[in-house]
Amino acid sequence: MNTNLPTTIPEYLERLRAALAGCDPALAQDALYDAEDYLRSELAANPGQSEAEVIASVAGSYGAPDEVADIYRDTEVKVQTALRPPAPAPRKTLAGQFFGVVTDPYTYGALFYMLLALATGTFYFTWVVTGASLSAGLAVLIIGIPFVILFIGATRILALVEGRIVEVMLGERMPRRPLYTDRNLPLLKRIGAMFTDPRTWGTMLYFLAMLPVGVAYFTVVVTCLSLSLSFIAAPIVAALGYGAYINVWQDVTLQQAPWLGVLLPVLGIMLLFATLHLARFIGRLHGKLAKTMLVSNLG
Repeated sequence: MNTNLPTTIPEYLERLRAALAGCDPALAQDALYDAEDYLRSELAANPGQSEAEVIASVAGSYGAPDEVADIYRDTEVKVQTALRPPAPAPRKTLAGQFFGVVTDPYTYGALFYMLLALATGTFYFTWVVTGASLSAGLAVLIIGIPFVILFIGATRILALVEGRIVEVMLGERMPRRPLYTDRNLPLLKRIGAMFTDPRTWGTMLYFLAMLPVGVAYFTVVVTCLSLSLSFIAAPIVAALGYGAYINVWQDVTLQQAPWLGVLLPVLGIMLLFATLHLARFIGRLHGKLAKTMLVSNLG
């Protein structure tokens, strides 16, 4: 068995990456980071051993690349089963499917994410624009280089933060670890890898796009919720005697058309549930977009 083990850490990681082919890229990123961190910690704890000897010594406890990949796949299933909220019961009727959206926890997560996106989108956009502008302005100075490196590194950390928000609210599996790098590489090459990593620029593009996207999300949610709730409140308004002051359509008021006090709440309820469906749909789409732009396809 030992003869089939990798002899270097990069080779081990490459074989682990190949063994994880086809799995969730977020899971692959976590597994590769954990494996490199563990192997390099063991190598540092045993300075008298070579990489091949360290890999052989931990093969029994940590496992060969194929075994580690299988363990991560099995663990992922158990963890996701434990962490994910119970799936709502399947609805067979059209009415059940339409009104059953209220039993899906991710509906409310997506709704809150769309409201929160205005604040996060503004922050992300400001972060990238300010950081890029300062980087360009300081490029002629000696402090420009470390500032750019710090800005890129902090942006990659923010990507992890956004990933956690997306996973918790939208249910899309995102990385819990940074992207693994070969720590044996010289510092300059490791810095250069950050600039050549497509995820770095994908993250910046995602952050820039979050401002208009956040404005759109916030506007859609607030408009739809306000309209639906105002329709639902129509009978209360009429009962309080304010129907004459509410123009429903042109010059028609609730007092002049009492039947609207029945029709509007029905329309309001239908619009409210349609808004929940729209939020859940947008949440799923945004989760896929976030994974595409913030996660490297390592699998």
